[in-house]
Amino acid sequence: MSKRILTVDDSRMMREMLLLVLREAGFDVVQAEDGEHGIEVLAEHGADVIITDINMPKLDGFGFIERVRAGDNHRATPILVLSTESEGAKKQRARDAGATGWIVKPFDAAKLVDAIRRVSA
Repeated sequence: MSKRILTVDDSRMMREMLLLVLREAGFDVVQAEDGEHGIEVLAEHGADVIITDINMPKLDGFGFIERVRAGDNHRATPILVLSTESEGAKKQRARDAGATGWIVKPFDAAKLVDAIRRVSA
């Protein structure tokens, strides 16, 4: 059974790129357009790994991570941040919120798939 990946990003182009890469790697993919939508999709479909952007409308990535970690069902689900940001303070804030790792956009498809496999093993 393939692992389910939830991607949360407000950029339609980024969601499409992630969908292509992750499906080719054999993952089941569900997607959301922002943090609020991500909470809804996670509750409905679940996920083995979550990939989230930081800068999004309605609920940003930090708030999304905090809300995921506040619930009982996904406290241990790996969360990878995929962002154009690379500032150390933001990475630390994401870690403090409960993020597992941080990948800077644009991403290398093979490295992203490797990271997902490592955190979900």
